[in-house]
Amino acid sequence: MAACNTIEAPDGVGQAAADRRVFAELWISFASLLRSYLAVHGLGADRQATIEANNEKIVIRHKEKQLCLERDGAIVRWTRENGSGGTMQISEAGRLWNGEREEEMDMTAENWAREMMR
Repeated sequence: MAACNTIEAPDGVGQAAADRRVFAELWISFASLLRSYLAVHGLGADRQATIEANNEKIVIRHKEKQLCLERDGAIVRWTRENGSGGTMQISEAGRLWNGEREEEMDMTAENWAREMMR
């Protein structure tokens, strides 16, 4: 069996570009996690949240609640309907650092989904 070789970035694509792609893919995964957890939390009560997502922004709405997440590279700024907010950083390992602690991305998505669907 032939050995797999490491895939190298094409000429002209540096580490910074590769990092941007990693964070963009993690962002897509985060939006997917949010969609899944929002759906699960709405099943029992026949509730549904709306979620809009693109490469830089995720907006979730449920009744009067809103969560807006905006990404700039690895930095994520979040704001709620009441104006509260904060900043997190995505790690290459798929975790979110909020300045005090690091949490798995799926746990953050589940916590926000649960709170939004209450």
